[in-house]
Formats: sequence, structure tokens, C-alpha cells
Amino acid sequence: MAPRSNLTGFDPAKFAAAAGQPANDPWARAEAWRYTGPFTRSNRLRGSFPGFGIALGAFAVYVAYDKLIAGGSHAHHGAEHGHAT
Repeated sequence: MAPRSNLTGFDPAKFAAAAGQPANDPWARAEAWRYTGPFTRSNRLRGSFPGFGIALGAFAVYVAYDKLIAGGSHAHHGAEHGHAT
């Protein structure tokens, strides 16, 4: 099926290409703050999970403690319930 012809002759793509960017955009300064300083992409991502690093470190310490120091308590789990091993 062939595309329908435009009755008005107006082509939005040609209009947008001809218009381009305005020489003096009054909103450019108002938009610039969104991408600088604390609002950069990396800073926004870093602030998405506050406390994650501390929690990860605490969990790693817990797992190391459980495996190295308290690891023997899990080996005798069956004997605690009266099962003969």
C-alpha cells in the first residue's frame, strides 16, 4: 500500500531541519543545572543505594565470622535434635 500524499504540502521533518536550534535559547541556562554538579549521572547512581557499601561490608564480616569461628556449630546440627550421627 502506497503512503498517502500530504494534502497540505507541510512536511514536519523539513520544518524541524530548517528551524534548527535557536541562536539564543532562553531556557538553556535553566536546563544546564540538571546535568552538572550533584546531578550528574554518576552522582545520581551513587546516591541511589545509600548504605549499600556499609551493609555489604557488614555482611562480608558476618559470613567470614560464621565460616571461620562459628563454623563448628553447624556441623553438629543433627546431634542437637537427638539424631544419632
